[in-house]
Amino acid sequence: MNNQDVKLTDQQINFFQTFGYLSFPGLLADRNEEIINAFEAVWAERGGGHNGKPHEGTARSCIVPFIDQSEYLSSLLDEPRILRIATTLLGDDFNYMGSDGNYYVGDTRWHSDGGHKPEDPTHLKIAFYLDHLTRDTGALRVIPGSHLFGDGYADRLQAEIRESEADWGVHGKDVPAIAFETQPGDVVCFNHNTKHAAFGGGIRRRMFTMNLCERYPEHRLEDLRTYIGNSARFWIDRKYGPKMVGTAGPERLVHLEQVMANDGHLAQLSRKARETMAEPSRG
Repeated sequence: MNNQDVKLTDQQINFFQTFGYLSFPGLLADRNEEIINAFEAVWAERGGGHNGKPHEGTARSCIVPFIDQSEYLSSLLDEPRILRIATTLLGDDFNYMGSDGNYYVGDTRWHSDGGHKPEDPTHLKIAFYLDHLTRDTGALRVIPGSHLFGDGYADRLQAEIRESEADWGVHGKDVPAIAFETQPGDVVCFNHNTKHAAFGGGIRRRMFTMNLCERYPEHRLEDLRTYIGNSARFWIDRKYGPKMVGTAGPERLVHLEQVMANDGHLAQLSRKARETMAEPSRG
């Protein structure tokens, strides 16, 4: 596969940089059945819901890291169509920063997954949706351009969107946005800063993600360690699971090595989190 085959177009790159997201309908439709089977197998092996308990449908259930629990799902980090997105937007030496698997319940309010400044490494979420979703049944919504922190528009959204009814007289579901009405096999990616939400979802909405970022420069490694430390709320001792590392070839290891070299403090932070939290975080 030559370099041209594994890069997005200039138009796609410009769109992502301007609006903060990209959509790839049907990108993995040919792998969809196997992906869903592996997704459900992980949940079955982990008790069916959050923290090893059945999924009751009253709150989101979450597993972190997620694809690491399955050799098959771990192989998505080697999938050429996923690498095409990641290497174009983040560089050939991007970091895999972990993943989460979810049974979502009901509405997800507007939020960003990060607050990264323009000078920070870019962080990217690649989301895999396993159900048919419409704008009124839990489809992902994004606000174009909301990733540009430091811009007056994005900064005002950051300050006001959680209280949209009080500040604008608009319910969260009526905030102007793009809704991705998805089919199983669709993939969406967005900048961690991008404001996103979902409304009207059922009690078992299936979705998992891969979180990636640009490789941190050497003088920013302490920032990387701080970022990794935030995962202590999930009660994990290492950033990656054994299946992710154990099945990694040389090409995948490029995307694992920097984090593995900088997550040695996570176990101690997780022990402290267990002392103060009733359960691992749900997101």
